[in-house]
Amino acid sequence: MTKVKIMPCLDMKDGRVVKGIHFVDLKDAGDPVECATLYQSEGADELAMLDIAATLENRKTRLEWVNNVSSVIDIPLTVGGGIASLEDVELTLEAGADKVSINSAAVERPQLIEEASEKFGSEKITIAVDACRNLKMPSGFDVVVSGGTKPMGMDAVEWAKKCESLGAGVILPTSMDGDGTQDGYDLKYIKAISDIVNVPVVASGGAGKLSDFYDAAKSGASILLAASVFHYRTYSVQDVKDYLKDRDIDVYL
Repeated sequence: MTKVKIMPCLDMKDGRVVKGIHFVDLKDAGDPVECATLYQSEGADELAMLDIAATLENRKTRLEWVNNVSSVIDIPLTVGGGIASLEDVELTLEAGADKVSINSAAVERPQLIEEASEKFGSEKITIAVDACRNLKMPSGFDVVVSGGTKPMGMDAVEWAKKCESLGAGVILPTSMDGDGTQDGYDLKYIKAISDIVNVPVVASGGAGKLSDFYDAAKSGASILLAASVFHYRTYSVQDVKDYLKDRDIDVYL
């Protein structure tokens, strides 16, 4: 099994870390610089920062937030939200991001994935595949964009495979049905995508118990993203790593 990384996620709105359920009902969860500093000190392997309102508000990622957070950490930072062009990718990387996460813009114009991976390297391009359950789709999952507000009638698993073929270096699937619920990752969704792609898959949406992280790793995810359990101090990053290590999951110490 691939070595597993732990990735806390900072969902950003109005300069603060927030957390919601099913992408709505947002509550304040702290200062991004303080959170980033804490998570690195606890042993986080990577950090994600998502400007969750950027696409809905038809604007770009707030680069000052990227700069503020990247300046206090040494671990890789993935930034998403409102990234819609090669210029956006370039500016976000220049502001301190190590990788960018693209979602809505890639669905609208898949060629952007190919162009970005050719220009900046596929290892810097993460494609977020937000989905909701829809039995009309072959896999049972429909792609949603614009912060979860717009179902696309596209099979999410087929889209993930296409993203890989266009040059995506990482796939970040989030099940909207599980987001923020702490009821566990959507293992069916994670496994369906990890079975069909060869690039790293990030488990996202729903971590609430230590066993959820184990289940996601066993379902094929090599990066385990979580927000609520870290923000509200249910567990530390080290708690998760110790739990996985005790169950023979290879983690970075």
